[in-house]
Amino acid sequence: MAKYSAIDIADYLLSLENDVEAGEVLSHLKLQKLLYYAQGFHLALYDEPLFDEKIEAWTHGPVCYDVYQKYKKYRSGRIPPQGSINLEKYDNRVKELLNEIHSVFGQFSAWKLRNMTHGERPWRQAWERNQAGYEEITHEELKEYFKTQLVHDDN
Repeated sequence: MAKYSAIDIADYLLSLENDVEAGEVLSHLKLQKLLYYAQGFHLALYDEPLFDEKIEAWTHGPVCYDVYQKYKKYRSGRIPPQGSINLEKYDNRVKELLNEIHSVFGQFSAWKLRNMTHGERPWRQAWERNQAGYEEITHEELKEYFKTQLVHDDN
């Protein structure tokens, strides 16, 4: 069982939003895509899930249902700060990964991220299995794909 929930990871990513100066706001759509990338790269790097909740292939890309339920009321607008979170509960490895995900993928708009995920094998495979959506993108699919996205330092 993973040490963190998807809500924990979403809370951490939302806490980073305070550092964004001139970028797009962190909307619900964008948060869902950042969770997808965080889970995918965590699986690729450490062979274990960052959180246990499923990620599903929905019309507008990968979605974690629990996070969807919590933040759907904000629709396409900015998710406001959720109060302070206890950063001590996150280990350094997870903080580094989430900071990197936020740095690399947080620069893109929600719709750019949506389109990126639509072009990636994990979402496409799950969507093709059930085009009505809500099909799980498995940890194995995520790990297999994101291992191909890692940059290896051969020095």
